[in-house]
Amino acid sequence: MSATASGMSAVGPQGRRSRVAVTCGEPAGIGPEIAVRAAWQLRQAVEAVLVGDAAFLALTAAAIDPAIQLVALSQQALRNDGLPAFGIDRIAVIDCPLQTPVIPGTLDSGNGRAVLQTLDVAISCAMGGTVDAIATAPLQKSIINDAGVPGVLFTGHTEYLAEKTATEQVVMMLAGPTSSGAPLRVALATTHLPLKEVSGAITTDGLLRTLRIIDADLRGKFGLAKPRILVAGLNPHAGEGGYLGREEIDVIIPALQAAQAAGIAVSGPYPADTLFQPKYLEQADCVLAMYHDQGLPVLKYASFGRGVNVTLGLPIIRTSVDHGTALDLAAQGIGRADHGSMLAAIELAAQMAVAGRGHRQTS
Repeated sequence: MSATASGMSAVGPQGRRSRVAVTCGEPAGIGPEIAVRAAWQLRQAVEAVLVGDAAFLALTAAAIDPAIQLVALSQQALRNDGLPAFGIDRIAVIDCPLQTPVIPGTLDSGNGRAVLQTLDVAISCAMGGTVDAIATAPLQKSIINDAGVPGVLFTGHTEYLAEKTATEQVVMMLAGPTSSGAPLRVALATTHLPLKEVSGAITTDGLLRTLRIIDADLRGKFGLAKPRILVAGLNPHAGEGGYLGREEIDVIIPALQAAQAAGIAVSGPYPADTLFQPKYLEQADCVLAMYHDQGLPVLKYASFGRGVNVTLGLPIIRTSVDHGTALDLAAQGIGRADHGSMLAAIELAAQMAVAGRGHRQTS
């Protein structure tokens, strides 16, 4: 997603580049490569700070392009002296040393703790104001869990970020450009649930909280003065007046009415099979889908490889790629991976940081 497509800028007043911590994800996957490529490509507009094993990332950078210059910083130096400002000719790396050698394409739980540490460091930097935002490369959940970190059952980036920032509820949203270049944003009322559990997980109070989060972050992190949200129904034909299910009548419509009473510009519920048309989307800033596979196939069809996962509701800005670790590509060597989604994730994080600063200054 370019600044043109999103309608946002990655560079703030006086030419200040936003500073984005980029966690490099699973070291045996494509994360390190796409993080280095994207950080270097965007260095004119974004001060990306890589978080990972400095020695391994230096080897990765050299294999990509010998011209790429990385500067390693220890975590202790970061705590003592803060993060120095570097020019556009160098990329900072906060060193989180791996415990075992990396074999591309081969998972090793011995590195699980180091991968988790990259998240902890990035969260600490964002919460403390050292960086403006976080963008995360994909990781492998099983490696962290197999590492046996005390007190940690890792279910995903989103849940871990919510726990570490003491956030009660977060909302998953994916954003990406359409064929016209206009942005498409799809948020989810429920995420990774079996389909048979979706109906029971949707409540009026829960939907209202979700709509409040979407509205607040579209204002505060995207700079939209009056966000317009369209809501999909759960059932075919949005329940067809109750003949195909009553969730729309009993749960969704009361939530929309409460949100409208609170000043949120929301409408629906609309049949999901006809909602994703230009004539509707051009009137909306975000679509709220009821479940994962109702909304995301549409977005991924429109913008796969350029989409961005955004976690709404956090006290910090966090974006991520729209794909996984791609171990098979990593095993084939440097140069196979497409870093487009990582580019988009870093750029959008920077744009959101600029929009957020502008919102705070005018509110």
